[in-house]
Amino acid sequence: MKNLIKSLTKIPLTPKTYKELPEVAGVYMFFKDSTPIYIGKAINLKRRVSSYFDLDLAPKTEKMIQTSNFLSYIKVDSELESLLLEAKLIRQYIPHYNVLAKDDKHPLYIAITRDEYPRIISVRKLMANDKKLIASFGPFPSSRNVHSVLRWLRRIFPYSDHKLGKRACIYSHIGLCNPCPNSIQMLNNKLQMTNEKKEYLKNIRNIKSILEGSIFKVKNELEKEMEIDSKKQDFEMAAAIRNQIQTIEYITKPQIPTDFFIQNPNLIDETREKESKELQGILKSHFTNLKFVHRIECFDIAHLAGTNPTASMVTFVNGEAEKTLYRHFKIKVAKGGDDPNSMREVAQRRKKYLVGWGRPDLIIVDGGKTQVSSFVESFAGEKIPIIGLAKRLETFVIPRFKDTSLTFAEVRVPTGPILNLVQRIRNEAHRFARRYHHHLISREYKNAGNN
Repeated sequence: MKNLIKSLTKIPLTPKTYKELPEVAGVYMFFKDSTPIYIGKAINLKRRVSSYFDLDLAPKTEKMIQTSNFLSYIKVDSELESLLLEAKLIRQYIPHYNVLAKDDKHPLYIAITRDEYPRIISVRKLMANDKKLIASFGPFPSSRNVHSVLRWLRRIFPYSDHKLGKRACIYSHIGLCNPCPNSIQMLNNKLQMTNEKKEYLKNIRNIKSILEGSIFKVKNELEKEMEIDSKKQDFEMAAAIRNQIQTIEYITKPQIPTDFFIQNPNLIDETREKESKELQGILKSHFTNLKFVHRIECFDIAHLAGTNPTASMVTFVNGEAEKTLYRHFKIKVAKGGDDPNSMREVAQRRKKYLVGWGRPDLIIVDGGKTQVSSFVESFAGEKIPIIGLAKRLETFVIPRFKDTSLTFAEVRVPTGPILNLVQRIRNEAHRFARRYHHHLISREYKNAGNN
């Protein structure tokens, strides 16, 4: 741990220091000479650190900035990893300005009550062998961590934290208590009541298993259910289970131990390199001209019931977002809701700027065969590998020509570095497309209000 301070690059602190930082998750450290005086975490290092140079700072923060003369940072792979690393570093170095980040005096526990519809609650104290509880977990030294864990679990497996009542709770309306025990009790159909009660109890069992550490058991059971639903062509249910699996993988994937970041502050760069190499490895048998995947572009379409169709192009270089190369497209010709022709229009417009904007090593299209076909036809002769990413079961849709006919190979994206990379890119394309789409809708409403 002591070697970490020596190994970190210390950037002289100026009002423009934040411009040198990457837009990724991580932990940042303000130093007074060689002593860390404040440690914080960020989803976006550049944006978070830039906020310390606002004109209107709280007195304590302003004094901290005035006292600091160096800044260092460590990149990580997720918000959860940044939280864990921040806590570990604060406990180790006890920085002067991290008073508010000290552990709570009264640790929290997570408990599962022994009710007809078990509740998930947090408690300050536990009685030994409490017969009112099925299980308890903890203590957790930080209440923030407890609430973070419960918030994520509730998104995957909705649960109740309230006693039985006569009306559906407020959380049932936003899907966080679903099925709600109150609603189940009000059902007149006994078969439906039995099925929904089973669903609720299954959610509680899955939460208990995850808190006990049986994560792979839960994932394996969900994957079996997903495959069964897929074979029955119940794709809506299969997709819902897939979303549960993906969220579990995100929050409970084997986290990189915080000590690894301390021992190697460049670990995230090495992780990105591994992701790119594995992606290239799985695709090279389909594209003989794919020598590397340093620059990847991803395209997505956004519209609301066919109105204000837009498209996004996001660019990742060496596994990280390069926002100076992002582009928005307002669909001009294709009708709203016609994703294949919208993609064709975007592809044709993108092709015009291969020189000015640069050439990608790989293009990922959000969608299936029809969307990929639009890009392949438009980029004929350019020798740029193009693949689709179908969300239904996270599958690569890979075009190939047999004689003169265009056919497709479908390859399930393996869990691990490749899935982490392509989901990160695809999710950013979604976000960027929706952002522009919402902007156009807001502008349309504003103009309508002025008329």
